[in-house]
Amino acid sequence: MKLLSVAIPCYNSESYMRHCIETLLTGGEDVEILIVDDGSTKDRTAEIADEYETRYPSICKAIHQENGGHGEAVNAGLRNASGTFFKVVDSDDWVNEEAFQEILKVLRQYETSESEEDTLDMLVSNFVYEKQGAKRKKVMNYRTAFPKNELFGWEDVRFFMKGQYILMHSVIYRTSMLRACGLELPKHTFYVDNIFVYQPLPHVRKMYYLDVNFYRYFIGRDDQSVNEKVMIGRIDQQLRVNKLMIGYYDVTKIQPRKLRHYMTQYLEIMMTVSSMLAIQSNDPVNFAKKKELWQYLRKENFPLFLRLRWGFLGQGVNLPGKGGRKIFSVCYKITQKFYGFN
Repeated sequence: MKLLSVAIPCYNSESYMRHCIETLLTGGEDVEILIVDDGSTKDRTAEIADEYETRYPSICKAIHQENGGHGEAVNAGLRNASGTFFKVVDSDDWVNEEAFQEILKVLRQYETSESEEDTLDMLVSNFVYEKQGAKRKKVMNYRTAFPKNELFGWEDVRFFMKGQYILMHSVIYRTSMLRACGLELPKHTFYVDNIFVYQPLPHVRKMYYLDVNFYRYFIGRDDQSVNEKVMIGRIDQQLRVNKLMIGYYDVTKIQPRKLRHYMTQYLEIMMTVSSMLAIQSNDPVNFAKKKELWQYLRKENFPLFLRLRWGFLGQGVNLPGKGGRKIFSVCYKITQKFYGFN
């Protein structure tokens, strides 16, 4: 049994997947690299996956499947994982090799446990925005939110700043915990990484924060899924993910108060992003979809609707009329320039 399984979803990724794999190979025999070829047709992705399996048979495994989208590639990785812990690294991203060794050292400490109190469910580390053309690289760290270098629970969580969220790039989960919570990402849907870091949270009891810049998150390609124009074109998928996340918000299962607060904040950001995309599209059809999303939340969870709709962000994205949308759009552009996101 491996210590860590890393799934790499690949779709027509020949131009950058080698760099991703090579950085992960530095983990050695403790690591299992699952290269998931998600029905690639336009390049040599499948051949490269087979090549690495042949060269490193005890570390790399090539998985070939019909195209099912990013979520189904993650599902395939989880189904085939033999490691105690599980990580997803997208094929155009990579990891810092020195930080990787520190990550593995911590995971070895918690590979086995005698009780639930000693069981590590989620390891969190920093990630770096490798934005194309940017001179300064933004680092997402969690120093204000988590104690460092110790096992802790939700009662020990401190303060999450605005924009400081646990993302797929940040987390390594215990594989058995992911399977026990029934994680199954939807097929042919983008933005399911939000589900990956949201649905399992009520099952996370113990965490560990390692303050190292481990994951390198590349952004800036015009065809990337996080590009604003691309996201607007896929707004229906964003809305689908948003609605699924509303369904995962079950107050009876989210018992720790600080966990409930965090999951509320995360959902608030998702509602804001979905609404922002509709506003930025300047399309009356999408304006109607935004309205329907808020009505959906109202129907599914009225107390949560009241909290989000009349919060600062909820009021901002629901300013009435053309003038209200223009005011929000200006504020959004200022925020975009300040934080440097796509």
